[in-house]
Amino acid sequence: MKRIRRYLVAGILVWAPLAVTYLLLNFAVNIMDRTLRFIPADLRPEILLQQLIGSENPVHIPGLGIILALTVLLLTGFLAANFVGRAFVGGWEALMHRIPIVRSIYSGAKHFAEMVFSDSSQSFKNVLLIEYPRKGLYSLAFQTSSELGEVQGRTGEDVVCCFVPTTPNPTSGFIIIVPRKDITVLDMEVDEALRMIISLGVVIPTWRKGPTRELPVAEPDEPA
Repeated sequence: MKRIRRYLVAGILVWAPLAVTYLLLNFAVNIMDRTLRFIPADLRPEILLQQLIGSENPVHIPGLGIILALTVLLLTGFLAANFVGRAFVGGWEALMHRIPIVRSIYSGAKHFAEMVFSDSSQSFKNVLLIEYPRKGLYSLAFQTSSELGEVQGRTGEDVVCCFVPTTPNPTSGFIIIVPRKDITVLDMEVDEALRMIISLGVVIPTWRKGPTRELPVAEPDEPA
């Protein structure tokens, strides 16, 4: 029975990652393919291919939506990067900020996107270790901002805003304000920390030791 169980576990370890990868990629491709619905029906690729090869039914090619979405993003970025595009985007944002309810949602979404995707931003660039929810217990967190204005002035300390994600869903969580002196910046990358969180701590990233950081305690398998 132990041998049979070992074989079953080995089979699961082979097929489970493949199945999850396939399902996630299939879901992503299907979502992106829905962008083709914005194209007029007569100009959609499946209709054009149907007419080209003389098929009775539309010819669907998975992944065309990804190509369309990437093309739209690249063209939008190219136009927004030049003078005319910046003027258009500025006018569009001015219009959005005049609509009472929309401006709150749009401003929040824009600031979040700039914070996450901007290369100049330090948000979500560092993985932090903080003592939370009490001294002696540690949690992983991500730095979101360090210029906190009134919050920093009221506390009288150099503080950092940290996002503490929940597990196994790291898209939810909460923010806490932590003094910089109580923060330890880890060597692990953000994607490695996310894998650790999603896996409930089962997947531990390989530690590439930082050459400039001193350790507060001895490393495992080394004398203290």
